[in-house]
Amino acid sequence: QVRLVESGGGSVQAGGSLRLSCAASGYTHSGYAMGWFRQIPGKEREGIAAIYAANGRTYYADSVKGRFTISLDDAKNTLYLQMNSLKPEDTAAYYCAAAGILFDGRIDGEFFRYWGQGTQVSVSS
Repeated sequence: QVRLVESGGGSVQAGGSLRLSCAASGYTHSGYAMGWFRQIPGKEREGIAAIYAANGRTYYADSVKGRFTISLDDAKNTLYLQMNSLKPEDTAAYYCAAAGILFDGRIDGEFFRYWGQGTQVSVSS
Protein backbone atom coordinates (compact mmCIF):
# COMPACT_ATOMS: atom_id res chain seq x y z
CA GLN A 1 0.00 0.00 0.00
CA VAL A 2 1.41 3.35 -1.05
CA ARG A 3 1.49 6.05 1.56
CA LEU A 4 2.67 9.64 1.19
CA VAL A 5 3.08 11.79 4.29
CA GLU A 6 3.85 15.51 4.00
CA SER A 7 5.47 17.58 6.73
CA GLY A 8 7.17 20.92 7.13
CA GLY A 9 4.28 23.28 6.63
CA GLY A 10 3.69 26.21 8.92
CA SER A 11 3.44 29.96 9.17
CA VAL A 12 6.12 32.31 7.95
CA GLN A 13 6.47 35.97 7.07
CA ALA A 14 6.82 37.13 3.51
CA GLY A 15 10.36 36.70 2.26
CA GLY A 16 10.93 33.70 4.50
CA SER A 17 11.61 30.07 3.65
CA LEU A 18 10.14 26.66 4.37
CA ARG A 19 11.07 23.16 3.33
CA LEU A 20 8.34 20.62 2.78
CA SER A 21 9.02 16.90 2.97
CA CYS A 22 7.02 13.99 1.61
CA ALA A 23 7.94 10.56 2.94
CA ALA A 24 6.87 7.78 0.62
CA SER A 25 6.34 4.17 1.67
CA GLY A 26 5.26 1.17 -0.35
CA TYR A 27 6.22 3.03 -3.53
CA THR A 28 8.84 2.60 -6.22
CA HIS A 29 9.38 5.23 -8.89
CA SER A 30 9.48 2.91 -11.92
CA GLY A 31 9.99 5.78 -14.33
CA TYR A 32 7.17 7.94 -13.05
CA ALA A 33 7.27 11.45 -11.66
CA MET A 34 6.61 12.82 -8.23
CA GLY A 35 5.23 16.28 -7.77
CA TRP A 36 3.99 19.04 -5.52
CA PHE A 37 0.61 20.68 -5.86
CA ARG A 38 -1.18 23.37 -3.92
CA GLN A 39 -4.75 24.43 -3.50
CA ILE A 40 -6.44 27.49 -2.10
CA PRO A 41 -10.06 26.98 -0.99
CA GLY A 42 -12.40 27.85 -3.83
CA LYS A 43 -9.64 27.72 -6.45
CA GLU A 44 -8.36 25.01 -8.74
CA ARG A 45 -5.48 22.80 -7.70
CA GLU A 46 -2.18 24.03 -9.12
CA GLY A 47 0.72 21.79 -10.06
CA ILE A 48 3.83 23.69 -9.04
CA ALA A 49 6.80 21.32 -9.29
CA ALA A 50 7.62 17.83 -10.48
CA ILE A 51 10.62 15.58 -10.84
CA TYR A 52 11.34 12.37 -12.70
CA ALA A 53 13.38 10.06 -10.49
CA ALA A 54 14.90 8.26 -13.47
CA ASN A 55 16.79 11.26 -14.81
CA GLY A 56 16.29 13.98 -12.19
CA ARG A 57 14.62 16.29 -14.66
CA THR A 58 12.54 18.96 -12.94
CA TYR A 59 9.58 21.05 -13.99
CA TYR A 60 8.13 24.18 -12.39
CA ALA A 61 5.09 26.35 -12.73
CA ASP A 62 5.88 29.93 -13.67
CA SER A 63 4.42 31.07 -10.35
CA VAL A 64 7.22 29.42 -8.37
CA LYS A 65 10.10 29.22 -10.85
CA GLY A 66 13.28 30.64 -9.39
CA ARG A 67 11.92 30.53 -5.83
CA PHE A 68 11.06 26.88 -5.22
CA THR A 69 13.26 23.82 -5.72
CA ILE A 70 12.06 20.23 -5.88
CA SER A 71 14.40 17.38 -5.03
CA LEU A 72 14.27 13.68 -4.33
CA ASP A 73 16.34 11.61 -1.93
CA ASP A 74 16.16 8.10 -3.34
CA ALA A 75 17.81 6.52 -0.32
CA LYS A 76 15.17 7.95 2.00
CA ASN A 77 12.40 7.75 -0.58
CA THR A 78 11.56 11.31 0.36
CA LEU A 79 10.51 14.20 -1.83
CA TYR A 80 11.34 17.77 -0.84
CA LEU A 81 10.21 21.23 -1.80
CA GLN A 82 12.48 24.07 -0.75
CA MET A 83 10.47 27.27 -0.81
CA ASN A 84 12.33 30.58 -0.67
CA SER A 85 11.20 34.19 -1.01
CA LEU A 86 7.72 33.22 0.05
CA LYS A 87 4.83 35.53 -0.77
CA PRO A 88 1.37 35.85 0.79
CA GLU A 89 -0.08 34.41 -2.43
CA ASP A 90 1.83 31.18 -1.72
CA THR A 91 -0.56 30.53 1.16
CA ALA A 92 -2.28 27.22 0.41
CA ALA A 93 -2.55 23.57 1.31
CA TYR A 94 0.38 21.76 -0.27
CA TYR A 95 0.15 18.15 -1.44
CA CYS A 96 2.70 15.71 -2.77
CA ALA A 97 1.77 13.18 -5.39
CA ALA A 98 3.42 10.15 -6.98
CA ALA A 99 3.22 7.85 -9.98
CA GLY A 100 2.67 10.73 -12.32
CA ILE A 101 3.20 11.47 -15.99
CA LEU A 102 3.78 14.90 -17.49
CA PHE A 103 2.59 15.76 -20.97
CA ASP A 104 4.32 18.65 -22.70
CA GLY A 105 5.85 19.57 -19.34
CA ARG A 106 2.48 20.29 -17.75
CA ILE A 107 2.08 19.30 -14.10
CA ASP A 108 -1.49 18.06 -14.12
CA GLY A 109 -2.91 16.30 -11.10
CA GLU A 110 -5.21 14.24 -13.31
CA PHE A 111 -2.16 12.18 -14.26
CA PHE A 112 -0.84 11.44 -10.77
CA ARG A 113 -2.08 8.35 -9.01
CA TYR A 114 -1.14 8.66 -5.34
CA TRP A 115 -1.66 11.62 -3.04
CA GLY A 116 -0.69 12.71 0.44
CA GLN A 117 -3.00 14.33 2.97
CA GLY A 118 -1.50 17.78 2.60
CA THR A 119 0.24 20.32 4.79
CA GLN A 120 -0.75 23.96 5.25
CA VAL A 121 1.55 26.84 4.41
CA SER A 122 0.60 30.33 5.54
CA VAL A 123 2.60 33.39 4.53
CA SER A 124 1.84 36.69 6.20
CA SER A 125 2.71 40.10 4.81
